[in-house]
Amino acid sequence: MNEYDSNRMYDMVEKIGFYKSEDYENVDCYVLNTCHIRDKAKDKVYHEIGRVKKIYKNKKKPIMIISGCVAQAENQEMIKREPYIDIIIGPQSYHKLNDVLNNFIENSKNEETEFDTIAKFQFFGKVENKNKKVSTFLTIQEGCDKFCHFCVVPYTRGPEYSRPFNQILNEAEQLIKNGTREITLLGQNVNAYSFKEKNKEYRISNLINELEKYSELERIRYTTSHPKDMTDDLIDCYSTNKKLMPFVHLPIQSGSNKILKLMNRKHTVEEYISIIERLKKINSNIKFSSDFIIGYPGETNTDFDHTISLIKKIKFVNSFSFIFSPRPGTKASTLDLIDRDVTKTRLLKIQDLLFKFQKEMNNSLVNKTVEALVENKIKGENKLFGKNKYLSSVIFEGDKSNIGKKINVKIESCNQNTLFGKIETKKMKAA
Repeated sequence: MNEYDSNRMYDMVEKIGFYKSEDYENVDCYVLNTCHIRDKAKDKVYHEIGRVKKIYKNKKKPIMIISGCVAQAENQEMIKREPYIDIIIGPQSYHKLNDVLNNFIENSKNEETEFDTIAKFQFFGKVENKNKKVSTFLTIQEGCDKFCHFCVVPYTRGPEYSRPFNQILNEAEQLIKNGTREITLLGQNVNAYSFKEKNKEYRISNLINELEKYSELERIRYTTSHPKDMTDDLIDCYSTNKKLMPFVHLPIQSGSNKILKLMNRKHTVEEYISIIERLKKINSNIKFSSDFIIGYPGETNTDFDHTISLIKKIKFVNSFSFIFSPRPGTKASTLDLIDRDVTKTRLLKIQDLLFKFQKEMNNSLVNKTVEALVENKIKGENKLFGKNKYLSSVIFEGDKSNIGKKINVKIESCNQNTLFGKIETKKMKAA
């Protein structure tokens, strides 16, 4: 979501004479787009501001803008705590960035954190994919109505809002026209997408099936989904849509029903497994990733063992795991924390297991041919990189003329995150 928002902000400020610079030590304006989900998000913001201060200690101070979810949640506190900040702008207000920036230049401090998602998306024109990126994010939905007790998204992004169906398709057309070959549909609960028009409801399955019709588009993905919104029509897409990738990121957070209830996740482990089994029945090659919160208040050794058992059962790949950290304003923020040493031990155990399955997945592809969508050339080397169907990076020697194409690559070696190989010259079925 942050990448999509950042690109829209770049498009905005170009209109008033700013442009994106790779030379971050000599800029007129510094924008820090933040996410409140990650551990110690607020502390990381202040750390980054401190780094910028050092860089510009003997230089002209850049205009310092804090945007995104941390800005939304901490706006007043941040302004009081750190005078170096010039502008605070929330994730639903960045379409006002140019006005706020111009006002600041005229010597007024600014804060803009009102919720007006509809106005934001109506304000922008089509995404143009100016950088000609092969793989691009496309926001279709924002906000959340789930109110998991650990999460700030309902408070920083607001209620669930689905963009108009045809507006999304128009954006997709522009992206494809400018070189996009893979689109990842994006949202806080992307599979909750629901837009009603003229007595007809459009869901994410309708978007996926419409996108399949664009001949130049090679791959379709979506993230991040919620188990409660894995509806029959979306599951059916995996049997009917050839461009929808067989890789599903489906966060569960815990393998314990007790903890899921304490989190207010509104689903059980059994329901989650049922979704997995239905998808595997449709396509046995589908792989899964997830999110896990370790050390949630109330988690016992037994609860943790249930999570371990679930991971062993599903054999997740490319998953994320974090130690619980309280977010101000959430129901879980007042709960008693589990001893830090205990949570660290549990996290290491979880990560060792997740990395094991990730390595096994990549090892299983050595000496096999995989289909890689080539995204770019590695700077300074005669090598290309892309992604396979399961989002593993693939690196191989090749000409830049292959960028944007699907190439069969014979895998020769791998590490935990990356596959290495060479272009397959024989016609072979790719994994």
